[in-house]
Amino acid sequence: MTKISFASHPFLLGFEQLDRLVERTAKSSNEGYPPYNIEQGSEHSYRITLAVAGFRQEDLSITLEDSQLVICGRQTDESESRIFLHRGIAARQFQRSFVLADGVEVAGASLENGLLHLDLRRQAPETVVQTIQISKGDK
Repeated sequence: MTKISFASHPFLLGFEQLDRLVERTAKSSNEGYPPYNIEQGSEHSYRITLAVAGFRQEDLSITLEDSQLVICGRQTDESESRIFLHRGIAARQFQRSFVLADGVEVAGASLENGLLHLDLRRQAPETVVQTIQISKGDK
């Protein structure tokens, strides 16, 4: 069976990379931890909020490489000096990835009440009209 993608449509020229990006993003979806929300603030602003209770600011890292936003959380396990009678809160590591469209940039990040907020802003693209000259067939 042949796999058909939206990028194979004859009117969508040069979108093969977008098709690969969608496939990679689908494969890299995490198990659901930590839970997150994505909100649209305005036509050109978004906010990603991750529930990171128990993580300190120094336990979290945010990187942006090409168009991939990666949020990692690594807690230091200090349980060797503590005796637990019950341990229901695990020191769990995570990595959550988001792919940003062209023109979307991270405007800022803040940690408040166990919630990590990442504010995103999309720059409105400039409209470019270009006239293409037609040359005669004989070179």
